[in-house]
Amino acid sequence: MGLFGFSKNARIALNMRPANRPWGGGNQWASQIASFLGSRGYEVCYNLNAPLDCIIMADPRPEGLVSFGVEDIENYKSRYPETPCIHRVNECDLRKGTSHVDAILKSANGIADFTVFISDWLLHYHAEKWFDAKKPHAVIYNGADTKIFNPLGGRVYRRGEMFRIVTHHWSDNRMKGFEDYRQLDEVIAGGSLPGVEFFVIGRWPAELKWKKAVTSPPTYGRRLAHLLRQCHAYITASKWEPAGMHHVEGAQCGLPVIYHRDGGGIVEAARRYGISFDGDLPAAVNAAMENYEELRRKALDLMPSGDMMCWEYLRVIQGLVCTKKK
Repeated sequence: MGLFGFSKNARIALNMRPANRPWGGGNQWASQIASFLGSRGYEVCYNLNAPLDCIIMADPRPEGLVSFGVEDIENYKSRYPETPCIHRVNECDLRKGTSHVDAILKSANGIADFTVFISDWLLHYHAEKWFDAKKPHAVIYNGADTKIFNPLGGRVYRRGEMFRIVTHHWSDNRMKGFEDYRQLDEVIAGGSLPGVEFFVIGRWPAELKWKKAVTSPPTYGRRLAHLLRQCHAYITASKWEPAGMHHVEGAQCGLPVIYHRDGGGIVEAARRYGISFDGDLPAAVNAAMENYEELRRKALDLMPSGDMMCWEYLRVIQGLVCTKKK
């Protein structure tokens, strides 16, 4: 390259290939990051077949959308030790009552040069178990694609009309809050919450039979955002969630969030524009209706943002690429 030539584009390997179909929040993150980096002149790939400037390990488990794993990264770094690896930590055992995830993350983190946790709650959780907080790390909260998940054209609640509450989940794990959703459905069906409708989008446990809830199959993208904007408030009863993307998508559509007090990383965002509950869900629903105007204003002012999330990842990537050893 001459003095006035152009430098090559930085090449980033992401170990999660986005899927253009309904999936979990990790897929939405990967899709945003890949698109954002590409629009900023970065070359994004999903393999380790050529020299790289940076590796992002979104999930160390070789399953689902994951295109290469820890062993592959170790083999690559044995040849190119100067290439930095970012480990995005977005899981824990407490979330789904498992007993192996924390150990997998701890083992995989040994290959990382920098670690990103998706909430302060998750950082503290793993720091108490295995992560050394003296190692380079950052907390970058989830955000959804603002081109899709935004409040423009959303339904605004007017006193006297039906108050629409919505939730959506790709996972049908009961820890996502389905017992609370079942109870809400029964309370509405029993007439104890007049003027309230409950909408459920996605998947749920096979044994769960809804009595009054309006259901829709799994969807994503613009169709999902449209359905969310037809409602007035979002509910998440998920417990000990590392951060989650479902409630973020709801909030970015302008919906105040009704959330469980033990929501883990969810609480960090939802407490800014929502109502918490722990047992008395009907009271929280009534509080959300009563304070809707104020909560909606807060949601519009304080909602998460996929744009801000992507910029924070870009700063981390640029810092590592520009300071890596030659």
